[in-house]
Amino acid sequence: MTPPENDSSESLEFCLRLTRAYATLTRRLDTALSNLHGLSFSDFMILYYLDRAPETRLRRIDLAERLGVTASAVTRSLLPLEKLGLVARQPDPRDARVGYASLTASGQQLLRYALVSVQPIAKEAIQTVPTEQIGVFSALLGQLAGINLSNN
Repeated sequence: MTPPENDSSESLEFCLRLTRAYATLTRRLDTALSNLHGLSFSDFMILYYLDRAPETRLRRIDLAERLGVTASAVTRSLLPLEKLGLVARQPDPRDARVGYASLTASGQQLLRYALVSVQPIAKEAIQTVPTEQIGVFSALLGQLAGINLSNN
């Protein structure tokens, strides 16, 4: 059996470290959001992306793309947020097949509080990254995730 090429070993190591960093950071954010606001990190991301969208609403398929999940996963995630009054369903008057998720006033308020809680964790997470490299790393991560940076 031949040893793996250095390039493939390096790329695997990069992916494993990236996955571990994601898991560690997600766990920290999840714990803070859950303890202080009753939100999961996944819930927070939904509220965050809706807040950044035009008219604070997105088609469910567009929300799924931003979250990196399936449309059915978004639908399942939205149900409890709808029951809490943080998100509302909006049909498209021109196309019954299209559904929107929109952020309610309650959802916006909770997001504002949650942002105050997660900002220190985010700042701590990147404290060792040189300021001038944060944009470069962010763009790289966006490319890895297949994100169109104009619609992040």
